[in-house]
Amino acid sequence: MRKLKNIFDQNRSWAQRVKDSDPDFFKKLSKQQDPEYLWIGCADSRVPANQIIDMLPGQVFVHRNIANIVVHTDLNCLSVIQYAVEILKIKHIIVCGHYGCGGIQAAWENKEHGLIDNWLRNIKDVQRFHQNELERLQNDSEKVRRLCELNVIEQVVNVCQTTIVQNAWKAKQNLAVHGWIYSIEDGILKDLNICITNSSEIPNTLESGLKFT
Repeated sequence: MRKLKNIFDQNRSWAQRVKDSDPDFFKKLSKQQDPEYLWIGCADSRVPANQIIDMLPGQVFVHRNIANIVVHTDLNCLSVIQYAVEILKIKHIIVCGHYGCGGIQAAWENKEHGLIDNWLRNIKDVQRFHQNELERLQNDSEKVRRLCELNVIEQVVNVCQTTIVQNAWKAKQNLAVHGWIYSIEDGILKDLNICITNSSEIPNTLESGLKFT
């Protein structure tokens, strides 16, 4: 019970399968980390970044938290972005939310959830910003789905407004920020048609993103 032997057994089996298909895989992996992508996603156990986009270890740099939020007081997230942009020189930052997000649902509910309510306040702000649009939808299910999308849009803009990304663009670094959403029900990613490559595109992205259906 204390050592979780089954997980160590699974690890050895996985490592052996990888070495059987590519004997030098781990040797090559240990010598460099050269991903082109930073994935900012939800911590939900059903949304594993590498598997969703069918990429191997070393191909995507990952940060995950409840409801894929990017706020300017979160030094953990900002440190990941800085390392990815300034050290790894990644070319794409992907903010990926998902339908059926427990964090979004909890923020939508008028209930107390304890400590996490402080974190969920960020989502409630998104809800407040777009209350008029959400009220036009027919039922809570549609509203929560749309809130999942709106949250991604807001977090994309938050990423773009960090000093890290702003400075990268000022230095003419090739960097694009994308907004995607994932469906747990069928395993399919959807592009929310948001791709920002410089500061001047942020207002246009907000306008087009808010009209997304």
